[in-house]
Amino acid sequence: MIIDEKLLLSSGAELITYALNEVVFKEGDTPKYYFQIKTGTVKIANYHEDGREVIHSVPFDGHPLVESSLFIDKNYPVDAIAMTPCEIFRLDKNKFLEIITSSPDLFSKLYSYTAERMYYRHVMLNNISAPDPGTKVKRVMDCMKDYNQYTAKYSYQFPFTRQHLASLTGLCVETVIRVVKKMEREKTVRIENGKIFY
Repeated sequence: MIIDEKLLLSSGAELITYALNEVVFKEGDTPKYYFQIKTGTVKIANYHEDGREVIHSVPFDGHPLVESSLFIDKNYPVDAIAMTPCEIFRLDKNKFLEIITSSPDLFSKLYSYTAERMYYRHVMLNNISAPDPGTKVKRVMDCMKDYNQYTAKYSYQFPFTRQHLASLTGLCVETVIRVVKKMEREKTVRIENGKIFY
């Protein structure tokens, strides 16, 4: 958790419940609040004219949502949509900026979080630029397994659907299904009740 819940609440934050697929904010909205997830998972995404979804990141418990937009005078470049039922703290932008500027330790913690997120974003961008679909899928799974600090074979249950994996890699879902089946045959992944273990 970047900002302690008690500090958020004492600074005037609200705890808001979002249902599955409910929009937290949309591309083009003006950033007016600091959002921090208490429970749940949110997808940060864009949608192309043809309806194709591109998922940029999937923050979960304790993570803020596109907080860097609060420091610049630009609208959100992405949508934030609940992937699961969520509880999310919402704090007025000005109160958030007051907290951050009055606490160098908290600012440093936020900066470190943003730096780590940018590191993984660069890794993911490099991964999805690979020309081979199998390499794309494996590298994205490697990145997420590493980020969540799993090391043993089959220890990481990939938490997304094949459609989400397609949106993370820029591939069509049919290609992802073929790649995952091939990975299963090669014993790179194990499939149990439709879930991917890597």
